[in-house]
Amino acid sequence: MKKISTIVLGLLLLASSVFTSCESVKNTSNQQRGVAIGAVGGAVLGGILGNNIGKGGNGALGAVLGGVIGGVAGGVIGTKMDKQAREIQTALPGAQVERVGEGIRLVLGENAVRFDTNKSTLTSAAKNNLDKLIPVFKQYPDTNIQIYGYTDSTGSAEYNLNLSNQRAAAVQVYLAGKGLKDARFQTTGLGIADPIATNDTPEGRTQNRRVEFAITANDKMVQDAQKEAGK
Repeated sequence: MKKISTIVLGLLLLASSVFTSCESVKNTSNQQRGVAIGAVGGAVLGGILGNNIGKGGNGALGAVLGGVIGGVAGGVIGTKMDKQAREIQTALPGAQVERVGEGIRLVLGENAVRFDTNKSTLTSAAKNNLDKLIPVFKQYPDTNIQIYGYTDSTGSAEYNLNLSNQRAAAVQVYLAGKGLKDARFQTTGLGIADPIATNDTPEGRTQNRRVEFAITANDKMVQDAQKEAGK
């Protein structure tokens, strides 16, 4: 992380010198220059974050969460995501909540969203935990929610890919049935890909049977943030 910070700082300083010396921007306000410089740094940082998430075994989420708006608008979105992340953690303490760029990575392990063996039907425990998240999702309607389903490595890759698709879809159907707009969701089954633990032990396989969410700003949130940044 220190290395990342050093790289970004250097790029920000370079961007600052370019913007402040360029004749075409000498008449712009400090805020306008800050937004431009921030956008450069944000784009670079987003690429680094996305790349690092991909290296960590979560390439699909990295592609979604790696891109950032940057600048003042990005800061506005980030503040809202900070608050939402805290509320998710409060609502469901067992979940793994991680702020990435201007989005949120939410990992629900088997203890949070449990499926019976070889089935995609949500158990009563899974429904109970999802119910805890619904009020937070409703409080922040201007977000898109990408749902990723995963399995352990038991069975064929083809079978697990299909099962993971069904599990991700089951979560979407349940959340939509509780009043969340279906258009907010996209689902992806990744099967045995991107394990977060070893598949050589029962404990590791339990961790790999999970559902992950990538929560990002929708177009309305981005537009509202840009308007707020322009004030």
